[in-house]
Amino acid sequence: MSLRIHLPSGWVTFVFTDIEGSTRLAQLLGPGYRPVLREHRRLLRDTLAGTGGAELLTEGDSFFLAFGDAAAAVGACLTAQRALAGHDWPTPEAAPRVRMGLHTGYAEPRDGEYASPEVHRAARVAAAAHGGQVLCSAATARRAEPLPDGASLLDLGLYRLRGFDDRERLFQLVAPGLERTFPRPRTADAVPHNLPTQVTSFVGREAERAELGRLIETYRLVTVLGAGGAGKTRLAVELASGIVEAYPDGVWFVDIAAVTDPGLVAFEIAAVLGLRPEPGRPIMDTLVEYAAARRMLVVLDTCDAQPAASAEVISRLLAGGRGVRVLATSRESFGLPGEVVWRIPRLSVEPGPDGGESDAVALLFDRTAAARGGRPPDPTEQADLRRVVRRLDGLPLAIELAAARLRVLSAGQLAERLDDMLGTLDAGRAEPEPLPVEAGWPGDQQDSVDLVAAPPTPASRTGQRSAKERHLTMQATVTWSYRTLGARSARLLRWLAVFAGPVDLPTVHWLLDDDPLDPLSVLVDKSMVLAEPHASGSTYRMLDPIRAYAARRLIEAGEERAARERHVAWSRHALERAHLGADGRPVTLSLYALDPLAGELRAALRWCATGGSARSGLRLAGGLDQWWRERGLAREGRLWLFRLYGRIAETGEAIPEAELAAAYHMHSLHAGADGVFAEELRYSQRAEAAARQAGDRGLLARVLAGRAAPLVDMGQFAEAERVCREVIDWAYAQDVVSDALLAIYNLAELLWRRGALDEAAELVGAARPVEAARPVERGRRSVDMLLGLVALARGDLVAAHEHLLVALRSQMAHGYLGRACDTVNAIAVRCALGGEPVTAARLFGAAQATRANLRATPGIYGPYWVARQVELRRVLGDAAFDAAYGAGAELGPEEAAALALGVEHPDLAADSPRFTAPTPAPRRSSAG
Repeated sequence: MSLRIHLPSGWVTFVFTDIEGSTRLAQLLGPGYRPVLREHRRLLRDTLAGTGGAELLTEGDSFFLAFGDAAAAVGACLTAQRALAGHDWPTPEAAPRVRMGLHTGYAEPRDGEYASPEVHRAARVAAAAHGGQVLCSAATARRAEPLPDGASLLDLGLYRLRGFDDRERLFQLVAPGLERTFPRPRTADAVPHNLPTQVTSFVGREAERAELGRLIETYRLVTVLGAGGAGKTRLAVELASGIVEAYPDGVWFVDIAAVTDPGLVAFEIAAVLGLRPEPGRPIMDTLVEYAAARRMLVVLDTCDAQPAASAEVISRLLAGGRGVRVLATSRESFGLPGEVVWRIPRLSVEPGPDGGESDAVALLFDRTAAARGGRPPDPTEQADLRRVVRRLDGLPLAIELAAARLRVLSAGQLAERLDDMLGTLDAGRAEPEPLPVEAGWPGDQQDSVDLVAAPPTPASRTGQRSAKERHLTMQATVTWSYRTLGARSARLLRWLAVFAGPVDLPTVHWLLDDDPLDPLSVLVDKSMVLAEPHASGSTYRMLDPIRAYAARRLIEAGEERAARERHVAWSRHALERAHLGADGRPVTLSLYALDPLAGELRAALRWCATGGSARSGLRLAGGLDQWWRERGLAREGRLWLFRLYGRIAETGEAIPEAELAAAYHMHSLHAGADGVFAEELRYSQRAEAAARQAGDRGLLARVLAGRAAPLVDMGQFAEAERVCREVIDWAYAQDVVSDALLAIYNLAELLWRRGALDEAAELVGAARPVEAARPVERGRRSVDMLLGLVALARGDLVAAHEHLLVALRSQMAHGYLGRACDTVNAIAVRCALGGEPVTAARLFGAAQATRANLRATPGIYGPYWVARQVELRRVLGDAAFDAAYGAGAELGPEEAAALALGVEHPDLAADSPRFTAPTPAPRRSSAG
């Protein structure tokens, strides 16, 4: 390789190739192998290195190249494979079968080479390929657009590459001229699965395993029923681990207990399968499409956490994929056609027919030995251990917890303590006392606002009764374990109950304000907290019954307020971190950073609205201000605010006028986005009154800047323009113009609407540095969006194209999906004016579908989009327009953005006009 060759840096696509079976081919051809190898090298250099690839290494039959553009790399590999396939080799047997692998990663060359793990990953991708096949990683697939004509990337699934711990999603390049059918990729795991790794031995249940195995071979849906702690999960995992090879597309374990909302069941399954949600498209459609051609087993655990949603997902999966089988664990059956219900028995507590120990006793013996450093129980203890097993009704979870206690107690001591620990529970089984989880404590599974309340069904009432029985059994077990905890471990267990989902180690540290490793280790060791390892670090969660028990103990200890206020403080801290970079300085707000916090923030808001500080709740709601609207959740945001207002009225808590003004202003924006215009105006007026009382000029400017919005929504455009001008003039006079940015945007939209394009452009252009200085605003790129609209109205397609694409890239990169709808609509207009009517119709359809999913109102742009669509329909005709519009409606926001960003730049050749004939701007009337 020449030292002068240019090596790309940044996002680099590495390509490895070699001849499959080169040793065999050399032996077969003998002296004829060398000319075949030379011709192979010439073809690859012409097609790979000759199309922008930097050749780093050629050794024997292998090539190593680097491309600065993933799409160019994929195109080069396609050309190379076609050249190899179409070449006139001496004999058909002499044709070399070349495998190619691509991976894209961030890398910088040093001294003429790359020292990066991304290179090794690319080599492993190539090693997984077969001769004639082109494989690429997910990172390359994401950056490979646009693909060559007729080409596509076939998702092969997740695989573990040799030398790497994580799994990589591999894609196969499919195109005319290439082979399509190959064996499975050559990877470390021939059959993928994510079954939990068990650290303890599986004891007993030989007959149950055999029976359940026969059922899963015969039926496509088998539901394992049993009480909490009966060992359903462990048996299902043990069975699945023994039949992995029977399912070429994998065995996948999904824990429904982690799902806190019925609508998220499908998302949890998709995440396990490595599927990304497609905004604008139901996740179930994505799941069914993925499963349709695959043969796999899905193990759905603890479906009783979300029985109805689980049943719906199972039904759709089985109907859409003939090769899909489901093994579910639950407390109740689904009642689905074809479902086989198998009830798990308790572990046998009676000696076997051969006189051997029962399964329950064998399990306790095994776990006792493990708890005592490998020393088996003393023969003198065995009678007491059998007594313990009988008292625990052969429940595996209770036996596991009992063994943990035997670290510090003898079997006799444990047996004596059982009377004290379980006596109260046994006496009260006929009339169970109310459980905290039924009382709706703020950290339970109902941590989201119920926007559409569903009436209780017989199945749900049965589930509630089953839940009580399960919790009674678990309460006895957890109580018995809880009493052996030290003070620090018991306190941590109680305080962890305030979290709605899994937490990481730094979060636990924040909660305690102390090093949590020691007490957390105790809880994990006692099976009271589950540790779930991930590449980024372990997370920790409690099963719901234990969480409910811990919540009751939290109340009894008089610590609930302190713990939940600490959780609220953590939530505020997490919100603040989402606005800051690694150096602690403000960064452009990305709404994607708020998505993972939603569950915990809802739990914190629930506490603020029911037992905590409404003032803290208003601050949390304010941190999600734009997120509610951009995610189509404006109504939920309004409902939380109403709850917090009610809390203020209930407690009489003093809220500073400035904070009330900010809350009312946010409420007004939510109401406008939700189409409740009278409420929008009412809270706008309240916000102004409170802001004037506060005496904060910046706050008042922000509130006044929103005054025009309700006027626009009610069609009072002239009045809205007058208000905007007054606010802007006042803001300049008070030197708070940056806080009046919304008024500038609103005025520019009004000027654009009535055709005052020069004034609009001058106004918006002057606002660019103001927008750039505000991290919470600049990700929206409203300035570029508005300048793009002005350019469209002037007929300047070049300027329109450049401004709108800049705006769309930023909006999608930072999660402003609602704002991106308007930009996609504007790019559709640009396509219509630029002679691309079909693309324009597709973009209009995509934007409307996304807006409908977000339940967002069209706002001031609505009539303009409608007028352009009417004109486009006239140009295309009804049939062509409807077909393209419908095709666009099938696209999600990311697909629509990719289509819009792929629109070619207007032709700037010397003989091409820069300006089209000016299109009519929106109505030029100044009256509302």
